[in-house]
Amino acid sequence: MDLRDLKLFLHLCDSRHFGRTAKAMHLSPSTLSRQIQRLEEDVGQALFLRDNRTVQLTDAGEQLKQFAQQTLLHYEQLRHAIGQRGPSLSGELRIFCSVTAAYSHLPPILDRFRAQHPLVEIKLTTGDAADAVEKVQSNEADLGIAGHPETLPTTIDFMPIGKIPLVLIAPALASPVQSMVRQPNPDWAQIPFILPEHGPVRKRIDVWFRRHHIVNPLIYATVSGHEAMVSMVALGCGISLIPDVVLENSPEPVRNRVSVLLEQAMEPFELGVCVQKKRLNEPLIAAFWHILQDNA
Repeated sequence: MDLRDLKLFLHLCDSRHFGRTAKAMHLSPSTLSRQIQRLEEDVGQALFLRDNRTVQLTDAGEQLKQFAQQTLLHYEQLRHAIGQRGPSLSGELRIFCSVTAAYSHLPPILDRFRAQHPLVEIKLTTGDAADAVEKVQSNEADLGIAGHPETLPTTIDFMPIGKIPLVLIAPALASPVQSMVRQPNPDWAQIPFILPEHGPVRKRIDVWFRRHHIVNPLIYATVSGHEAMVSMVALGCGISLIPDVVLENSPEPVRNRVSVLLEQAMEPFELGVCVQKKRLNEPLIAAFWHILQDNA
């Protein structure tokens, strides 16, 4: 039994899915199965009850989970204590955020973190910001940058890093959509909208629809990621309510094909960093959280 086996085991305890854990830990599913089998041979008990749809911990699995959590925590605390005598912490910190946040909000935070902990390797993964909380919950990321959800899971802590206004955008070039929004009193219910699949921005768009008494909005497309929404508006497909920071950080050829119809179209939403509360005492995460608290 080694530390990597314990990390794999704990990830599987959280994900309850061999495929997701194998992908997150960069293993093939067959390799993960063999390593879990080796753990089961070491303890002499089955750790999981498996069928085609579910993975559940056995009593022995629950006991090993507690042991693994304590062992890895003690190991990280030991590394931290030893590392304090050297130049800095070391290890890998996995961060998930949108492409826009990687340009707009993450760089100054990482600059401060790296200045204090230059030996820590940052592994950055980008995707839809609306998925950040889920990525953190499933241990696919240590930290995530996300808009504050309407209901924050009780297991997640959230550190605000900025307020993000929303703007209503439309195609800037000649198109049927542009003609519709240029009318003196646009009929919003007849204009196609580009919507995000889910997340805080989607919630605000739904509120915007209610405020304008739009019961059955005309939805051209529902897409993953705010950056894709800007691109579809630039192509003349419809209009959209997006975070202004996304438009500001869009490539110039795309940005030039979009015009802003309404500034501050809705109340700003809160952008922040999320983490599992139970992991806040891990040295690398604690160090990153300390940087955020110092600049809150």
